[in-house]
Amino acid sequence: MLNIPKLQEHDCTILQGLALQIARIANDPINGERAVLWRQLNDLKSVRPLVFINEIPWHEMNVDNELTIQTSHPWAQEMETWFRRTIYQWRHMPADMIVDKYISSGLVVHDTGFGICEDVDVVKTDENNDVVSRHFNRQIVEPEDIDKIKMPMITHDTDATNERYHCMGELFGNIMPVHKAGFKHIWFTPWDNIIRWWGVQEAMMDLVMRPEMVNAIVSRFVDACLCQLEQYERLNLLSLNNDNTRIGSGGYGYTNLLPSHQFDARHINPADMWGCSNAQIFAGVSPEMHWEFALRHEMRWLEKWGATYYGCCEPLDIKMEILHKIPNLRKISMSPWVNIERAVKQVGESYVFSYKPNPAIFAESSWNPQQIRSDLRAFLDKSTGCHIEIVMKDISTVQYQPQRLWDWEKIVMEEVSKYAA
Repeated sequence: MLNIPKLQEHDCTILQGLALQIARIANDPINGERAVLWRQLNDLKSVRPLVFINEIPWHEMNVDNELTIQTSHPWAQEMETWFRRTIYQWRHMPADMIVDKYISSGLVVHDTGFGICEDVDVVKTDENNDVVSRHFNRQIVEPEDIDKIKMPMITHDTDATNERYHCMGELFGNIMPVHKAGFKHIWFTPWDNIIRWWGVQEAMMDLVMRPEMVNAIVSRFVDACLCQLEQYERLNLLSLNNDNTRIGSGGYGYTNLLPSHQFDARHINPADMWGCSNAQIFAGVSPEMHWEFALRHEMRWLEKWGATYYGCCEPLDIKMEILHKIPNLRKISMSPWVNIERAVKQVGESYVFSYKPNPAIFAESSWNPQQIRSDLRAFLDKSTGCHIEIVMKDISTVQYQPQRLWDWEKIVMEEVSKYAA
């Protein structure tokens, strides 16, 4: 059982003090104002471009010990890390972030997995950085290896879930409400998994050399994911995500589109929620092959959700024709490698344009705020009329100068405010 431990008084004091700070942040009226803006954006009635920052190199961000862990127990350290990062981001680079008025207590769920775990060699340039280079050792080589992909079995440990919820209530209940939370952000990305088992170069070659095998593997993996989702639904493990849950690789999910008209608060199903997918390894693959080996398989997943987000790092400005086939598509990722003029024309006012600026600006030897402002203005001028979210993500380094990210946030927020309707 995954229970919360009996913590030392020191750890409890630290966590409760941080929870008090979170409660003050959560009660700031600006959270409600931002929620309205996110809802308007996702309902295609946007007032201004919204800004979201995540995937931050936290190991480089500590200033004045704001992120220094003071608790001793591993579970307490995990909670403390989340608290401190939330407080830090709110203080230095909030953009349009929103903080809940409750603390989530996750369900205790066991998953047997897909039968294969990645076998990988890792090379690091910074021991403290989670961003590493990987070489995947192949486990799928021949057609018979497809059977290595197994159907997962899901079980919910209700006793452990209830004990966790009770313990968190005792620890935080006098400060903030504690709510049970099921699965909200489900990162469905078949090709991100498949290349870990197959090898990147080998999988791309087999699109041409062994297309039947490729289709069989993708279909098998989607079967496994649908098996997993069916169990989530049957066991009542899903929670609504039309809130400050990150959707796909983009921003928040606030919308009046969800939940569905058949919504039953006692039992959430995918039709009440956002879903997502992507095939970012297909950045250099034609629209026809993207459809054949990715999207037509992903459609079996995407059609189950009330609203959908598509894409991550792959440039999709030349693939809009196939994306139009996605049911309930609302948000589309536009990576740093798209042609902005073409993307704006293709997306128009029909979808949320989920714009991803290039995070490489933080890794350069010199910091150039003027260029950042100029580039952003150029993008905003070109995208007038679109419903924009600006998502700064995949930030592998700020050259150990956290003020760079603070400055970026201030520049962007100043500029987007000029484009308010």
